[in-house]
Amino acid sequence: MAAVFDLDLETEEGSEGEGEPEFSPADVCPLTESRAAGLEPVGHYEEVELTETSVNLGPERIGPHCFELLRVLGKGGYGKVFQVRKVQGTNLGKIYAMKVLRKAKIVRNAKDTAHTQAERNILESVKHPFIVELAYAFQTGGKLYLILECLSGGELFTHLEREGIFLEDTACFYLAEITLALGHLHSQGIIYRDLKPENIMLNSQGHIKLTDFGLCKESIHEGAVTHTFCGTIEYMAPEILVRSGHNRVVDWWSLGALMYDMLTGSPPFTAENRKKTMDKIIKGKLVLPPYLTPDARDLIKKFLKRNPSQRIGGGPGDAADVQRHPFFRHINWDDLLARRVDPPIRPSLQSEEDVSQFDTRFTRQTPVDSPDDTTLSESANQAFLPPQVLPL
Repeated sequence: MAAVFDLDLETEEGSEGEGEPEFSPADVCPLTESRAAGLEPVGHYEEVELTETSVNLGPERIGPHCFELLRVLGKGGYGKVFQVRKVQGTNLGKIYAMKVLRKAKIVRNAKDTAHTQAERNILESVKHPFIVELAYAFQTGGKLYLILECLSGGELFTHLEREGIFLEDTACFYLAEITLALGHLHSQGIIYRDLKPENIMLNSQGHIKLTDFGLCKESIHEGAVTHTFCGTIEYMAPEILVRSGHNRVVDWWSLGALMYDMLTGSPPFTAENRKKTMDKIIKGKLVLPPYLTPDARDLIKKFLKRNPSQRIGGGPGDAADVQRHPFFRHINWDDLLARRVDPPIRPSLQSEEDVSQFDTRFTRQTPVDSPDDTTLSESANQAFLPPQVLPL
């Protein structure tokens, strides 16, 4: 599984050579071969701060013993994600997704420590109907645990693959919910930077949830830019590719690429290798199929303006400007935010524990959280402790 269930964070960082960014193999393969995300170059990072008290409100003592393992939902180089049931304390019997990260693997690489921190920061601080919820966070000597809502509807990617393409009304619903989620992140100074079908999941009712916040950039408010090369190539804005500096407007380009993907079956700019894909994104002609309605064609064109200042959403209005486009004229935004609009696809689930929307390669495995016998050095373990508060 990708998204919140994608644990394999270890990817070679981008570098520069002969004026062209270099990528890891996972990032540079065409879409048909790989849709993995690139990661930031190593740089100066703060330490990871996993504060249990900021997430686990109340007197309850939370630990692995509070959860019964039910199924494996995903697996990667850093650990596993399990479907679990809470068996003690409050929310007794509730189903969650338990993401387990092995500290020893994370501390080997400074950039992965930073990605873990960014994800934890955002999950703790951002609450929104269309963003995955973090319920509990705790740690043992060798592991970090994030207890998240279990999004049993699976990835939007899976549903899009099954359908081939979405009807415009279906795409409009998902794009509208994503627009509200991105607008909320932007209002908090957060750029998402990795919007793609694999990072959008559905809850049991069929509403979307953005997941996987490891590539987000915080504290990017009006006027600020960042130069990190990251994302998934087919959905990356040209200003990221040419390293000219970027801000929240890159998310609207990605939403345009996603809209094109939903309505045609593939992103707008793809080729047999990464250089040709990049060239197309930077200077290729946008080809729109004739069956798209005029409103859909117009919105895609406005999302995929190569000049960020001309792109829809690029002005001070941000998401509000996107919401006013005629493509969304039938959307009641208050009802949508309150989740009073019925989703076009309702996952077929038999029970709260149903894992039929997940890959059977994982769900058929025996769920075992291996014993925590890791002993980190004192200096390595400091990366996972809250910062010390010094008296003034």
